[in-house]
Amino acid sequence: MADSPIQQCTPWLEWYIQQYGPPQKDPAAVARLIRATADYLNWMKSVNYRLGTQYRHQMQLELFLDFVKNRRLPWQQLFTVNTREHFKKVSGLATTAAINGLSRYLVKQGQIKTPLPQHPQQRKLAGIFEDYLQFRQDSHQTDTHQLVAIRRVLSALCDYLSEQDITLQRLRIEDLDAFMAKFCQPFSSGTCCTYRTIVRGFLSYLHHQRDILKKDLAPLLIGAPQFAKAKPPKFLRPHEVKQLFDSLSVNSAKDLRTYVMVHLAYTLGLRPCEICRITLDDIAFKKALLSLEGRKNDQPLTLPIPEKTLKAIVAYMVGGRPDSKDRHLILSFHAPYGPIVAGLVGHYIQQAMHKAGLSSTPYWLRHSYAQHLLSSGASIYEVKQMLGHRHIESSRKYLHIHTDLMREVILDEPL
Repeated sequence: MADSPIQQCTPWLEWYIQQYGPPQKDPAAVARLIRATADYLNWMKSVNYRLGTQYRHQMQLELFLDFVKNRRLPWQQLFTVNTREHFKKVSGLATTAAINGLSRYLVKQGQIKTPLPQHPQQRKLAGIFEDYLQFRQDSHQTDTHQLVAIRRVLSALCDYLSEQDITLQRLRIEDLDAFMAKFCQPFSSGTCCTYRTIVRGFLSYLHHQRDILKKDLAPLLIGAPQFAKAKPPKFLRPHEVKQLFDSLSVNSAKDLRTYVMVHLAYTLGLRPCEICRITLDDIAFKKALLSLEGRKNDQPLTLPIPEKTLKAIVAYMVGGRPDSKDRHLILSFHAPYGPIVAGLVGHYIQQAMHKAGLSSTPYWLRHSYAQHLLSSGASIYEVKQMLGHRHIESSRKYLHIHTDLMREVILDEPL
């Protein structure tokens, strides 16, 4: 098997310094940066960053190395905000995630004193943008990480509209398409999807909450996948479900935590963002009930916990959950042992699915849960409530696939 681009990184770095040589002003800076970059990329590999993320970081750090060599910067000036902003202008990059990550890594290694701030654009935005951020914060649906992402996108949108001399009242879908094409250019498709969803939320707010837009532009902006009848939600067949649970391990604390998350996603249809918010106070162990507050549709709900899922929770609490005063059920394994973010919940569930040989995503478990509800005779309105959908249209997409599933079983016709 051929080596991945990440495995080839260290030889490339050695070749680079042989080819161009060290800078004249500070010969140690480039050589030191080369070693630090190689160590950082190897660390990313050791903690199982996605190959795509590793590759993008490598490419960005190669550009940064070239930038440093040509500017002949001393080591103490490499990781400053001014250097980073100059690098962004020269390279044309919209984000410097790799440079930020490398700076944090070097702080932990004791090679620099202060990491680069991840989000320097925390400036005060125009009134309506700040109002929306406050609205999201007050809704109790948005955690700190999401707010940071929202502020990043709104900051870029605010700057773009100012540059183009476009007011919100005169905003057209063509303007939004142009902005998204420019802003999302350096990002992966998954990140672009997330950022489009953020813009859609802001557009919906402008129309429904503030009456600034006379027409709701949110549905016109391509966002999260819209499932048509020809492409319904994907789910796991019974043998795939068995394959998944048979592959799950309970040999370590991390395994037990993943075991619980998979059970919660499959047997209760919970989203990753709902799993990470569950607290010990939400679980009535004697009654085997889970209370969910602050769901996406703002409707609290109490769900019965299946026996196997309850046993998984107890096993994790006894043998895997860190000793912490934090009341969240799912905790990190690093001090101060706080709750983990929704993205990591999805990441660990997907890791388990890939380990089982399934090319699927965490949301397939949620879709499978919806199919079980329909198969057991639940109405579309009950499915809507159990899944926490805001609109009935979001639940209707499961009706088509349920009909197809019956055709496959009864008539032996493939989906």
